[in-house]
Amino acid sequence: MSQLQRITINPSQLQQTQLLLTPQQQHYLLRVLRLQDGDKFIAMDGMGKWWLTQLTGETGEILELLEVQTELPVSITLMMALPKGNSLDDVVRCCTELGVTCILPVLSDRTLLNPSPQKLERWRRIASEAAEQSERAFVPTILEPVAFSTAVTEYAANHRYICEARGDYPHLKKVLNNCSGEIIIAIGPEGGWTEKEIEMSIKAKFQPVSLGCRILRAVTAPIVALSLIAAACEV
Repeated sequence: MSQLQRITINPSQLQQTQLLLTPQQQHYLLRVLRLQDGDKFIAMDGMGKWWLTQLTGETGEILELLEVQTELPVSITLMMALPKGNSLDDVVRCCTELGVTCILPVLSDRTLLNPSPQKLERWRRIASEAAEQSERAFVPTILEPVAFSTAVTEYAANHRYICEARGDYPHLKKVLNNCSGEIIIAIGPEGGWTEKEIEMSIKAKFQPVSLGCRILRAVTAPIVALSLIAAACEV
């Protein structure tokens, strides 16, 4: 079962036991993968449901609902200051594989990138593809970029952490004692957060934490943070 190809669908494509494939999905299954009538694949809605599906012409026949248990027992929102260039592509891909629930791009004081709507759609497509590849039950939500001040004041969770490379702060792994509910983890841009941003986050009840003694790249830091959270929370 695990070797079957997975595609993400919109729930509106389901008509009782029939799956209406889009032209793009038909091309991918029939032309790229070269599936034949009767071949099976998995359709996932990105919101927790998988269906074993059989290809019938240019549509799919739903055979059964599958039970999926691949998600972390905690909801993780990555509050990510936008890095340079296309670096967020790698962050979205890797953090989706690691189990992130939501990614909130942040415009910080040191952010240089002002992304276009096309960038947002690209990140959502990457998240969908990474969720298929890593057998996730859910496709992470990629939100529209917001200002740092908006992010820290309007998004709440049981546990709120902001990673900072400078300063005498406890290591993230030492504060992950009770992995339950929701976690927000904030990662800064190249050059890190400003003192003003750290102060603002503390007022918003974020706990500053360290990811270790070394200075990590903006792309590496979220992968390390997600890995530490997954290791602490996953049974």
